[in-house]
Amino acid sequence: MIWFRSALYMVWFVGATVALGVVGIGVRLFAPDRALWLATLWTRSLLAGARVICGIRIVVIGRENLPEGAALIASQHQSAFDTLVWLQIVPKVSYVYKAELARIPLMGPMLAPAGQIPLDRGASFAAIKGLLRGAERAVAQGRQIVIFPEGTRVDPGAVVALRPGVAALAARTGLPVIPVSTDSGRRWGRRAFLKRPGVIHVVIGPPIPHNHGQADLLVALRQAWTAGAARIPACG
Repeated sequence: MIWFRSALYMVWFVGATVALGVVGIGVRLFAPDRALWLATLWTRSLLAGARVICGIRIVVIGRENLPEGAALIASQHQSAFDTLVWLQIVPKVSYVYKAELARIPLMGPMLAPAGQIPLDRGASFAAIKGLLRGAERAVAQGRQIVIFPEGTRVDPGAVVALRPGVAALAARTGLPVIPVSTDSGRRWGRRAFLKRPGVIHVVIGPPIPHNHGQADLLVALRQAWTAGAARIPACG
């Protein structure tokens, strides 16, 4: 049954992506200011499909820790779900994304018009400068920047070295870092076809002041993720 529902969801995912991706061609050409609206509609359709078809529900804990206006959100990254859900939690998201994702047909070219922030994986000086300029523009527009300091999707319980980009963003923007824990990988695996029914939790923790040194901030972020994970029920 889980296999069948997962297969049906894949059909839904591809169909919604193609249909709204075609609409996106017109948006890019004639109404680029509507790109974020279209991206939000796309993620809403995908998450609604996950709820109806796969039985995946979302519980967000700690919304009171999100400020109004600009924010810097540092989230754990276990699943593709994490790259969808923030368009439904905050009003004007700017994801820090791998630059090569812009080459994905249909939806990839929508990233820049939607105000997302590319990062070259090479992490050259020019790439970091571009990241910081993109963050400054996002802050000026009152956007909520979402970054995944692990740099890639990580299985639940696994620990990898955190990348320092989040510390650079905090230092440049002066924004506190808002830590986010999740258990999305329990329901929507890192590279898994199967989508398992149940609850995905998103736990938003208290902000970490930006004036930590780089190493101290990364330690504080890891500790905040651990504290957030402790608030997630063992079964859900």
